[in-house]
Amino acid sequence: MGASLRALRALVLLAGFYLLGLAVLVVLGLIDWAATLWTPGPWALKFYVVTAVLAVPVVRGMLMLRTPQDEITTGVLVTEADEPKLWRTVRELAEQVGTRAPDEIRLTGEVNAAVSEDSRLLGLLGGRRRLYLGLPLMAGLSEDQLRAVLAHEFGHFVHADTRLSGITARGRVQVARTVAHFEEKAGGKVAKERARQEKKAAKRLAKGKKAHEIDTTGVGFTFRAMARIYTAYGRFSLRATQADSRRQERAADLAAARIAGRDATASALREIAVVEAANGFFLDAYATMGAEFGLLPPHGEVIGGVRHLLAARSEELDDLRYDLPTQPASPYDSHPPMAERVALLEALPDDGRGARPSQPSLTLLVSPERSLAAVEDVSLTADALRMRRVEWPELVHESMTAHSVSESEPVRSATAEVAGTVSEGSESGTALNALLDAIDAGKVWEITDRLPKSEQAGAATGRAAREFARPVLRRGLSQLVTDALTEDGRARWQLSWAAPASLRLPPGYEDAFPAALDAAVADRPDTGPLRLLLQTP
Repeated sequence: MGASLRALRALVLLAGFYLLGLAVLVVLGLIDWAATLWTPGPWALKFYVVTAVLAVPVVRGMLMLRTPQDEITTGVLVTEADEPKLWRTVRELAEQVGTRAPDEIRLTGEVNAAVSEDSRLLGLLGGRRRLYLGLPLMAGLSEDQLRAVLAHEFGHFVHADTRLSGITARGRVQVARTVAHFEEKAGGKVAKERARQEKKAAKRLAKGKKAHEIDTTGVGFTFRAMARIYTAYGRFSLRATQADSRRQERAADLAAARIAGRDATASALREIAVVEAANGFFLDAYATMGAEFGLLPPHGEVIGGVRHLLAARSEELDDLRYDLPTQPASPYDSHPPMAERVALLEALPDDGRGARPSQPSLTLLVSPERSLAAVEDVSLTADALRMRRVEWPELVHESMTAHSVSESEPVRSATAEVAGTVSEGSESGTALNALLDAIDAGKVWEITDRLPKSEQAGAATGRAAREFARPVLRRGLSQLVTDALTEDGRARWQLSWAAPASLRLPPGYEDAFPAALDAAVADRPDTGPLRLLLQTP
């Protein structure tokens, strides 16, 4: 399908949104007319109010005339003077693909590369072009693989795929906003009804009566029904363009293979899946591990630190490279399944270029560290940018120490209640000694009674209750020992990119520590071995 026909289809789908809105408004008007003729005045007024409320989201969606801006809004604009090597590579690839180079390059913090174009005349005429290039993606790709990714994106320019994005995006966002308005109204009705029922229940309880169960079933039904109508139209629009969108992706893959090579293009697609998964894990397990304590890694490492993880776990990530998804991410995904795209490429005749050694793609930048830091400055929230930056080893040690102290708070509090001491703000060594003294004084089960319990443990009594409590007490005691050792510098949390952080204990602890803990929480507790171990320098 040519650009003209695709522009016409996009326009028809957008017009369909307005026709749907007009149809809905006509139906609401007919309801008002029928209410005027056949219902009493007070009931007619209720119908007027309901239809007016339902009409507001429809009208608001229809009046959104401006095409939404690019979905990727953050990023650092780099000129040819800023990044000459990157710009030279981009221009060369655009020329080889047979299209005009982008007018802007923006570096972003996403695992993605994308192009956009400010088209005119319903997408028939091109406009200003932009290339968005994610630095986490560059951190995981070689230069040859990145060239394949860029050639793929420029392939979209050749087929005018980007020119229709404005019309398509307008329709998509108008449907999404209309649905959001209806869902917001439905949520408000549910919340209001829940609050009313909770208030009524509280009054009944205050009078000593049994409160009725909160039930909001059916509340906001009309709003949700309206949302379903627009959701169905949105799905229809996506279905109508899906086959063509997937064809465009396959054509762009073939253009990339022609320019960058079959093997480089196929390996790039495999690696994208790896980088996406690795970056998500990296952000959760490494970059933000100390965020709740006001800590972040060195400047630029939130965006670019994933490269350390990729290097350390390359073999572990091989399963992701060769076990690609065989189904699309959703029934409406515009991309074919990754396994299908790679299979299509690898079925091409050998072009003789093979998998060549290639430098990391970040070397295309004049100063990767500076670029990573600059992108981070526009990608993180204001609160995150105010956090204290520490080197990776210190980040791991301080964060894990803080996590351990936080997790040991229940046993600190329980010990303080039984021993009559203050837990909050106390040193770990002081809290540990108080717990050991309480164990020696026979108050250990008083402490465990105050620790969090599962429903099953809470119902147990006698010996069974102690067996439930023993591992909880042992874990709490172990945490207090760990806290005390890290507090005085005898233990330290160790950074590992290939495995979870590990605690380096003083010499002799590895063998003696488990037995000492078991003795301290036995039926006849003996804190002697643990006290003796703690005296070891």
